[in-house]
Amino acid sequence: MPLYNYRCTSCETTFEMLVRSSDIPACPSCGSEALERQVSSLAPEAKLPGKIAEGRTQAAREGHFSNYKASERPKGR
Repeated sequence: MPLYNYRCTSCETTFEMLVRSSDIPACPSCGSEALERQVSSLAPEAKLPGKIAEGRTQAAREGHFSNYKASERPKGR
């Protein structure tokens, strides 16, 4: 699934979202489907320890653990 940057034309929120080709994205703030896809920046080298830690911290804050190995995930997830 590609990661896209969007800007909501209703509430002016900008956000990133993983989108399948069959999905219609909606704004996480207001639920509007009136979105503009933005030009994304290039992905940094993902093997840097700081970037890995930053991604894991953000994933944990958002409540998903897809960046973690199975042995590192909290029990029950």
